[in-house]
Amino acid sequence: MENLHYFGAAIGLGLCVIGAGMGIGKLAAAAGEGIARQPEAADKITAAVNLPLFLLEGVAILGEVFALLIVLMK
Repeated sequence: MENLHYFGAAIGLGLCVIGAGMGIGKLAAAAGEGIARQPEAADKITAAVNLPLFLLEGVAILGEVFALLIVLMK
């Protein structure tokens, strides 16, 4: 029972990375579909998609950092 925090950190990290990956995948798929429908608006679509992609990636990185802190700090 004393090592249960390792299991919690692993589950939390896995869920965080899976959620961020699914979000990035859906956002990229929608952007690709939008560019395929209107190629002339590709630069506007790409610019609008960049910020949410960076924020989602930041969430995954923060999740990894917090899980590492849980493991190292007990």
